[in-house]
Parts: sequence; structure tokens; C-alpha cells
Amino acid sequence: MPNPSPGFVKNPAKVLTIVPQMGTVIVTAGGKVIAQSSDAKLLSEPPYPDRIYVPFKDIRFDELSKTTHSTHCPYKGDASYWTVPGDTGTNAMWAYQTPYDEVTEIKDHASSIRTGPG
Repeated sequence: MPNPSPGFVKNPAKVLTIVPQMGTVIVTAGGKVIAQSSDAKLLSEPPYPDRIYVPFKDIRFDELSKTTHSTHCPYKGDASYWTVPGDTGTNAMWAYQTPYDEVTEIKDHASSIRTGPG
């Protein structure tokens, strides 16, 4: 079933790219490694900062709590959020679990304000 992005319909000149992230990506919070991956993706969406998306398979969801917070992006879809219990990073990790067709490469991937190359 098609799931086109309303953002790209309204603004077809918008540039959003997703490419493999080189090297290993490590996400830490509360002194723990929350994720580590060599299969991450780099999403560029000017004018916003680039974001690294880590595959769900490489995330320690047992160290996270899903929250009820959600946001909407007209280009990517609805985002779900997770928090590291006991850490100050409330809603610090997010994922577009049902992304729009134009960004299906980030399905089953999550990003975080603490994500970076290892």
C-alpha cells in the first residue's frame, strides 16, 4: 500500500539523502552502551544537522523505555520515542517505524542526540 510523503508533494525541491555511515557507531547514555553498529545510515536533511540511524538489531532496547511522546515530520512520518531510565535524556532516541515511501531506508532504525561515530 503506497505511503507517499505529503512534504515532498508540497515541496518537491526538498533534498533529503540517506547513505551508509562509514565505520562503527556507538550510542552511550548513563555510562552504558545503548547501541553499537557497523550498519548505520546517515540522513542529511538541510538545514537540520545530519543524523545517524542505527538498525534496531544493534540497539539494546532492554536498556530503554518507550514513551508516549510522538512527533510528526511531513517528509519522514510519525516518530516514536524512547528514554534511558535514570538518565537525563528523556525522549532521546526516536524512530520512524512506518516511514513514508521516500525514506523507507530508515525503517527499523533509530536515531539519538547521543549517536556518533565510535
